[in-house]
Amino acid sequence: MDLQRRQLIIGPANRLRRESNLTQLSEDRFAFGGQLLSLEVAHARIAETFDCRADVETVALHDAVGRVLARDILAPIDLPPFTNSAVDGYAVRHADLRSDGPTLLPLHGKTFAGHVAAALPPGVAARVFTGAMLPAGADTVQMQEDCEDRGDGVLIRPGIAPGANRRVAGEDVERGARALEQGRRLMPPDIGLLAALGLDRVPVRSRLRVVLFSTGDELVEPPADLAAGQIYDSNRAMLAALLSRLGAVVDDGGILPDDPDLTQDRLRDAAARSDLVLTSGGVSAGEGDHVRAAIEAIGELTFWRVAIKPGRPVALGRVGGTPLLGVPGNPVAAQITFSWIGRPLLDRLGGASYQPPVRLFAKSGFALRKKLGRREYVRVVIDAKGVAQRYPKDGAGILTSLTHTNALAELPEESTQLSVGDPVSCIALALLHG
Repeated sequence: MDLQRRQLIIGPANRLRRESNLTQLSEDRFAFGGQLLSLEVAHARIAETFDCRADVETVALHDAVGRVLARDILAPIDLPPFTNSAVDGYAVRHADLRSDGPTLLPLHGKTFAGHVAAALPPGVAARVFTGAMLPAGADTVQMQEDCEDRGDGVLIRPGIAPGANRRVAGEDVERGARALEQGRRLMPPDIGLLAALGLDRVPVRSRLRVVLFSTGDELVEPPADLAAGQIYDSNRAMLAALLSRLGAVVDDGGILPDDPDLTQDRLRDAAARSDLVLTSGGVSAGEGDHVRAAIEAIGELTFWRVAIKPGRPVALGRVGGTPLLGVPGNPVAAQITFSWIGRPLLDRLGGASYQPPVRLFAKSGFALRKKLGRREYVRVVIDAKGVAQRYPKDGAGILTSLTHTNALAELPEESTQLSVGDPVSCIALALLHG
């Protein structure tokens, strides 16, 4: 390349680097690899290309947390199953109460939770406790703190609304109504709801089997001694933990050396015995990157390169009909691309309904300039005042930028600059970890 042309290419990037005070590559390594996909397009490609690969099985309720619900759950009973008192107090007929002053009513019976209440005649009150069945005829409960016990009677203060402090049968879920929808990843409150409906077993999707590899001659399995130029493999441990939290069964494929023929053989074998093959590293455009080329050689490539930073080089395709996802080798990029590409893919394959993480707004405590056309995720700490401070070390290989922060600030494609005090959309890291 002649000097003048090189200066035309490098010059603008160098000026941007000086203006933003950030260390950036002066040339985009992937500038000539085709159009970058937005996350929305990548998610649409996943939805239209891949189908659920998980079977249906029935498990005990205590084993169902974290599993994906395979069928809608219709309530077999009303919840609550009977009208009951929400407080300790006195059950009355609202029509018996005076509106212009206190009402003295004689007491007629007492009902504890778990016992059947006798019907309430007109003109009397019944002592009831939280969760107790409301006597037939009663429609309102006055809290005991707002009453005066007169021995054989009770003085009810005026002003209570009709129906106060009662829980009507079926007000939570009516019998026959959909209590939980299929595709939902069951959380502890869901387990509680299913138990409240009287269920002890639930239909769920079978766990996905994922073969996991790291790639690169530089990687060593802990705790072996490191030779010159080597590093410990952290990605496989991190990705295995993320997969496990999403309910997958992880088959550890180990470390793939930088050998294109061996890479193809190992990926082909892994695809034949799994629902998904996941690799880290080897998806860029360098001479030592063989995963993307292997997908193209022995399978088909769905997409490569997404318009996010960090994590742009991410390869998704199929080998022998089995999905294969290759995330970048830098740990932060591996985590972020797994969260934004791997999570929706895993949900699709496992029959789960993908739910993008909820955004929250904070006030930026830092200034930043970025490239147009790429969504950027900045690791931040959001303090008690709602101010997001950027972590001082932001390289894609800085693992502490994930362990010492609590959120990602999301800078959209169309933005080029963020100033101190600007509102910024953030995602809690805990929501991205499954």
